[in-house]
Amino acid sequence: MSTLSLAAQDSSTMLRRNLLHARRYPSLTLNILLTPIVLLLLFVYVFGDVMSAGIGGGGADRSDYVAYLVPGILLMTIGATPAGTAVSVSMDMTEGIIARFRTMAVHRGSVLIGHVVGSVLQGIISVVLVGAVAVAIGFRSTGATALEWLAAFGLLVLVATAFTWIAVGMGMASPNAEAASNNALPLMILPLISSAFVPVDAMPGWFRPIAEYQPFTPAIETLRGLLLGSEIGNSGWITIVWCLGLAALGYRWSTSLFNRDPN
Repeated sequence: MSTLSLAAQDSSTMLRRNLLHARRYPSLTLNILLTPIVLLLLFVYVFGDVMSAGIGGGGADRSDYVAYLVPGILLMTIGATPAGTAVSVSMDMTEGIIARFRTMAVHRGSVLIGHVVGSVLQGIISVVLVGAVAVAIGFRSTGATALEWLAAFGLLVLVATAFTWIAVGMGMASPNAEAASNNALPLMILPLISSAFVPVDAMPGWFRPIAEYQPFTPAIETLRGLLLGSEIGNSGWITIVWCLGLAALGYRWSTSLFNRDPN
């Protein structure tokens, strides 16, 4: 078999291993899934009328705010999923399984690829479930073409891949699972201080740059434009640059730590 075939086979094996781990420890996956659903229901049914009136200048209804909110919640779901990956990678590093893999005829890159692909799949499945809840409470994608739906799916995969590589690096750099969970916390906090809940223009002037110059805001605006048929502007290109840069940084960081000789 060629080197590429062996790498693909080993990566498939590692992917199955990580998916089995996720099935055996469902509490972490369930917590990650419940958080965006709870936030979605909270902001729609508790704050929905107030938030929609504020965004619409007093004339909007709750359905308008649901349409505004859902793209941000979907990206928040993507941002929360890599936290579990950081914990899983840290456990592998500290419990000795990586040291064992080093002594076996296993393609080194397959270990990391298995974690990344498994996390991206979990993130997309979580987005589908959260999206189903959003549709159940009234979200409708208006004016989106089949090409825009395909672009929206590609955007979610791209964002998930970028942040998963960063999470893998965090997990490998952490001394234990608890530290990995804490290190991955910014991936869950950044969507909260983005344009997910209110427009950037409605934020205080001192806070606006924090929300504007970060990866989640252009990603949310791009997804919102694709699903609702609104203007995207330069958010699409900014999102791609952010994702490619983060993916390259995370890949470089992860592989350098993985290939480093153990102490």
